[in-house]
Amino acid sequence: MSEESGAGRSERRGPAQPLPAAEAPFDAIGLARTLLRSVRSGALATIDAVDGTPFASLVTIATDVDGTPLMLLSRLSAHTRNLIADSRCSLLFSQGGKGDPLAHPRLTVTGRAAQTGESRARERFLARHPKAKLYADFPDFGFFALAPQAGHLNGGFAKAATLTTAELLLDLSGAETVAAGERGAVDHMNADHADALALYAAAVGEGEGTWRLSGLDPEGMDLMAGERTARITYPEPVRDMASLRKSLVAMAAAAREKAG
Repeated sequence: MSEESGAGRSERRGPAQPLPAAEAPFDAIGLARTLLRSVRSGALATIDAVDGTPFASLVTIATDVDGTPLMLLSRLSAHTRNLIADSRCSLLFSQGGKGDPLAHPRLTVTGRAAQTGESRARERFLARHPKAKLYADFPDFGFFALAPQAGHLNGGFAKAATLTTAELLLDLSGAETVAAGERGAVDHMNADHADALALYAAAVGEGEGTWRLSGLDPEGMDLMAGERTARITYPEPVRDMASLRKSLVAMAAAAREKAG
């Protein structure tokens, strides 16, 4: 790119505008996808069905295999009535942590949310929020999926980027067998390979705990220990179950070697 064309793009964007994720000087896509997968609750902003006032509320969150945000909502709640009248919304994923809350990464996803009857949405949400099984079948509750249209990432001081739908979500083309075999693989890992799950968590700096696998996808897997979460990415994306098994074995071996 010429110096002139680069300057022109910066001028058009404006000094206060975040860079597109593909141009950011940090892994904006990786950080955004990690926030999507690891944050279990966030602020849902909807449009009041009566007067159009912005309305924010707290909801619990899971993700589908491709990263689509999933929620379990009651039709008795104001935010659900708002979504039924106008599906436009945004969802804030904030990692949080010690010190200044604005120093920690957060992601805003905008799009449209609609109720879904997909069995996989139910399975993945309840795997992420087991206590929700107590009320998931109440007649006023339903699972909702937010179809992302854009994302705005603030990764901390001087780290901002915008993301497209394709940058937020995984393309599952060619990896259908991973999605289809997910639940069996999750059950197998939890039943027979708790030691490997602990190694995966330790390898990314997480402490001890009874780690369980709540979901996996072609790019990585999601672990839980109580209220803690860990997002583990594979060395390379996988497109079939054989590649997944090889990757998990290699990761466990590498983690054992690192642990000594």
